[in-house]
Amino acid sequence: MRAYGPVNLHPLLFLIALNVALFVITLFRPETMTTTFGLDTAQVSQRPWTILSSMFIHDPILWTHILFNMISLYFLGSFVIRVLGENRFLAVYFIGGIVGSLFLILYAHLTGSTLLGYGASGAIFALGGLLAITVPKAPVLIFPIPVPMPLWVAILIFFFILIVLPIGVATRIGWQAHLGGLLVGLAAGLIFRKQRRVPYF
Repeated sequence: MRAYGPVNLHPLLFLIALNVALFVITLFRPETMTTTFGLDTAQVSQRPWTILSSMFIHDPILWTHILFNMISLYFLGSFVIRVLGENRFLAVYFIGGIVGSLFLILYAHLTGSTLLGYGASGAIFALGGLLAITVPKAPVLIFPIPVPMPLWVAILIFFFILIVLPIGVATRIGWQAHLGGLLVGLAAGLIFRKQRRVPYF
């Protein structure tokens, strides 16, 4: 069990700063940034690095995309670091993001469609899935609901909302990447709980 003492949030803050800095650049060079670093499922064989780089590029049109992602990343990421440490935080974050990209590619392949993907949502859902297993009863607040709820319920609500959004918005958000990241987080949570190294709420 990890003690709730001083923690090293530098990796988390660096990731947030990197996402914000690249978003600012994307505002001025949207086509260059999204084409070079965003994930295009039709071009991924020519740009394999975009499976990773797309995690750091956000939609320049939907500014709420990066706003909510970075807020979620800070709160979920700081919680994960306090419970499991920065190394496991980074491992789950990056693996979740990469698997999220792979889920998007797989869905495009199976449906014969071309999809564009960018954003840290898959990695963030991995953190949420991890916490939903390791500290499922931790109380959290979701605006505008005035009472706290168990963290695992909050994660399910967020994912359900994304699934039932109007199809145009859902396609823009990329629920496939969210699902891939969430499954990674759930699997990691089961592994860490089995090792009995995390507190059970």
